[in-house]
Amino acid sequence: MKVRKALFPAAGMGTRFLPITKAIPKEMLPLVDKPLIQYCVEEAMAAAIKEIIIITGMGKTAIEDHFDTSFQLETILKNKGKLEELKVVQDVSNMLHFSYTRQKEAKGLGHAVLVGRNLIGNEPFAVFLGDDIVNATVPCMKQMIDVYNEKGCSVLAVKKVPRDEVSQYGVIAGEKVGDRLYRVLDMVEKPSVEDAPSDLAIIGRYLLMPEIFDHIEVTPPGRGGEIQLTDAMKSLLKDQPMYALEFEGDRYDAGDRLGFIKANIAFALERDELRDDVVKFIKGLNLK
Repeated sequence: MKVRKALFPAAGMGTRFLPITKAIPKEMLPLVDKPLIQYCVEEAMAAAIKEIIIITGMGKTAIEDHFDTSFQLETILKNKGKLEELKVVQDVSNMLHFSYTRQKEAKGLGHAVLVGRNLIGNEPFAVFLGDDIVNATVPCMKQMIDVYNEKGCSVLAVKKVPRDEVSQYGVIAGEKVGDRLYRVLDMVEKPSVEDAPSDLAIIGRYLLMPEIFDHIEVTPPGRGGEIQLTDAMKSLLKDQPMYALEFEGDRYDAGDRLGFIKANIAFALERDELRDDVVKFIKGLNLK
């Protein structure tokens, strides 16, 4: 079965970016001139995904507004002859089909995924964490779908991280079975350096079989008192195979302030109209 749907958990409070996230959803923070979540939606679209399901919470209406039609804005742009800007606005609202549902309580990533069950149905689906930005020639999710098409089971995106950072991630134990590809044997959520089974960390891209929902339902709260998706995937692993892809591309943790700054610099340097001025500005900084 083809992967047609992508789920975006976006109900978090974004506390690492306070005070700006008091009024603006973290997913709407600008990366150059587009909100973070739009980069992930564009990645989904490039992977031939047709439906976007966003799990929202209190104060997240800006996300819905962004991907909706804005008749007033479009009329103003059209009347002023700003056709290039008009096309940008219309392209966003015409990207894909969007559905929204609420996570009423913050019970963890596993619970957020479970909230989308009725809209996903009984089919494989992608999960994007909107503050994990991947810049790749072949979109990260497209790389993962290629593995799914060959193996027919769940696929996780992983990256090697420094050993002293493993406690920030879910980490896999895996058997290498191909170029950048691992058969997952086990996984641990935010292990200590001593307990980490490897340095392969799960980042914010998942391709999951629908049976994951049954496993989430019986997963007890774990670390932090939340229902951890990693714990549910570990349970699913007992019933069916799972693979991890060490994807090609640069990953930025834009949910972290330093990662967000790095992403803005990196993406600005890729813009022809910005590159020279950004380089000139950086070279002119007094860094002593």
